[in-house]
Amino acid sequence: MCLGIPMQIMAIDRFNAECEARGVQRTVSLFMIEDSEVAVGDYVMVHVGYALRKITQEEARSSWELFDEMLAAVPE
Repeated sequence: MCLGIPMQIMAIDRFNAECEARGVQRTVSLFMIEDSEVAVGDYVMVHVGYALRKITQEEARSSWELFDEMLAAVPE
C-alpha cells in the first residue's frame, strides 16, 4: 500500500521545497509536478520525498482527519 502525506510548503528553492506536516519538516522534490504552479503556503501530497500533486487546504485537512480515525482504531 502506498501512502501520500499532505504537507504545506514553507519555502521553495527551484525544484525542492521545505514542507511541514504536524511539526515534521522534510525537503520534498517538486520535480514530478513541475508543470503545476506552487507557492509558499500551498499544500502538496507527498510520497517518498516527491510531491505528487497540489491539493487544497480542505483536502489536506480531510486526509489528516482520516489518518487520525485510522490511528484511533488501532488497539494499543
